[in-house]
Amino acid sequence: KIAPALAAGCTIILKPAEQTSVTALRLADLVAQAGFPPGVINIITGYGHTVGDRLVRHPDVDKVAFTGSTEVGKIINRNATDTLKRVTLELGGKSPVVVMPDVNVAETAPAAAGAIFFNSGQVCIAGSRLFAHRSIFDKVVEGVADASSFWSPRPSLDPDAHMGPLVSDEQFERVMGYIEAGKKAGASVACGGDAPSADGYYV
Repeated sequence: KIAPALAAGCTIILKPAEQTSVTALRLADLVAQAGFPPGVINIITGYGHTVGDRLVRHPDVDKVAFTGSTEVGKIINRNATDTLKRVTLELGGKSPVVVMPDVNVAETAPAAAGAIFFNSGQVCIAGSRLFAHRSIFDKVVEGVADASSFWSPRPSLDPDAHMGPLVSDEQFERVMGYIEAGKKAGASVACGGDAPSADGYYV
């Protein structure tokens, strides 16, 4: 979102999710070090229902771009109408990974695992649905299960970490709820299925 706005000659106010404010403040340091003029890239932290809502409603903000949940996207869309703002929303979705029978499963399975486990699955384009042709279904499931060992959760600053924790307790409980719902619906667990014993929001 930042690069296109700058390329169009716009100034930016970036408001990160309240759970990730420190990362955005680090970005502010890098922006200053890079020599951007003051006021071109602005970073403000706070809760969405207070700070975010004020930005969405402010008459001097011409466009709002948001990535997040469908529920919040609807609120932003409604509130932006008072000042006829242009709004771009990237909301919750289910990105499918389709595996056809002519693929090399040994190469495809790790890629499919990476599509969902990258950044702990907290990406708007995470490959959260996997469809495999029935002729190779078992091989794909086995391959993805084997590849998941590469993504064992560790603290994010661990040099050997490939997957860190979820962002919050709320998100942790939501994901564990999905897993439990799948089990109750009769899904078979190919690997994992329980939270590891490590302290933190690891799945």
